[in-house]
Order: sequence, then structure tokens, then C-alpha cells
Amino acid sequence: MTTFTVATYNIHKGVQGLALARRLEIHNLGHAVEMLDADVVCLQEVRGFNHQQAKRFQHWPPMGQADFLAPLGYEAIYRSNAITRHGEHGNALLSRWPILAHSHENISDHRFEQRGLLHVTLQVQGRELHVIVVHLGLLPASRVRQIEQLQRYIVRHVPPNQALVVAGDFNDWGRTITRLMTDFGCQAPPTQALATFPSRLPLAQLDHVYVRGLHLVNQFVPKGRYWARLSDHLPLVVTLAWEPA
Repeated sequence: MTTFTVATYNIHKGVQGLALARRLEIHNLGHAVEMLDADVVCLQEVRGFNHQQAKRFQHWPPMGQADFLAPLGYEAIYRSNAITRHGEHGNALLSRWPILAHSHENISDHRFEQRGLLHVTLQVQGRELHVIVVHLGLLPASRVRQIEQLQRYIVRHVPPNQALVVAGDFNDWGRTITRLMTDFGCQAPPTQALATFPSRLPLAQLDHVYVRGLHLVNQFVPKGRYWARLSDHLPLVVTLAWEPA
């Protein structure tokens, strides 16, 4: 069975802590992404730039965080979801495999939260793979409407006979999103939930990988003091296999 791995990780903009105790973790996150050794890494809360943080932290990277985090040999795609007073942040995808195309759609549900989806088409092991990276809203009703918009997007832009991965931070403390995705034909691993949030005392799985046209082989969440300090989320890594043609 030919397999590949996909990771999803909310990196909290590369900074952890509160007020004067805030610390820059983007360099450690770079090592962490390498340690995951995933073929595809889906990232949320990625800074394109932030002038205020760049002034505060002496070692703030001179490039966008997506490019900074990409291991040697990976391609990085970043698209902004939110424009703020001092910068911007959004979703990113890092790929060990060639990138064929990419696009972005605004899925903001109200003016207080700026959200988007990043769609990247890859050539993985000689086959075409669609990957959509999402970061859904904080309000339950907003998430339902965003999933409905995501489903309409998939109908328009992903051929039904091609493999699909939808990964990211779904912000859902229950099973609503999983039920909606399953009803649409996107499956989650049929195993016990793996808590990813909050990283220091994981209570809920907010981060998921849903697939269509692929077989879910395995999933795991790295844990321990090292991972707990990098972000408020833990990464989720899944191993996938192609379904027979």
C-alpha cells in the first residue's frame, strides 16, 4: 500500500505567552515542522508580516512565516485571511510534492472574524490531490454556514473523481462539523478522538483531517512539554493511502 502523510497545525502566529511574557517560538516551530516529516503540512494562523512584532522581537524572520517554516525542498503557499492594524495572517500549505495550482476564497461569516480557505492542487506519487486548508469561526452558527460554503466550493472546484483532503482548525468542541462533513462524503478517521487543544492540557480535538477518495491508515498527536510550549494547539498527523482506481 502506497502511503503519504498530512499534518495540520495551528501555530498561533509563531508567538506564545501573554503581555510582557510573550516569546517568539517561530524558530522552534521550524524545527517542529521538520520533525513531523509530513509530505503535506497545513498551517493556520500564519503571519504574512507584522510590523509591530518585527520591532518587538530581535530575531523576527525577514520573510513570511510560511516560507520560513518550509523545510528544504518543500514548496510553500500562503494566502491571507485577515488584515490587521500591523499586518496580516492566514493559512499556508507546505508540500514535499509539486504544486500544480492554488486558489483562495473568503469564508468570513461576519465582520468581527476574517476567515478563508486555501485550496492547493498537488501531484503526489503521480496522482492529483486536492488539499483545502481551513480555519473556521468561533460561533457555532458561523461554522455551519462556513461548512455549507466549503461544500459549495468543493462542488465547483474539485472534480468528484479526484482525491480530496480538508484539513485545519475547525473550532468545533462537539461532533457537528464531523457529521456535516461525513454527510457530504468526507470521512474522518474511525478511531477515538485525539485532543489537540489546549496544548498544555488537551481537552478537545479542534483540529481535523477529512478525506474523500483516500483511505485513512493512522493518526497521531505529538505530545509532551516540547510541543506544549510551541503553540496553543498540538499538531495532528495522519497517514493516508490511495483508494484502488
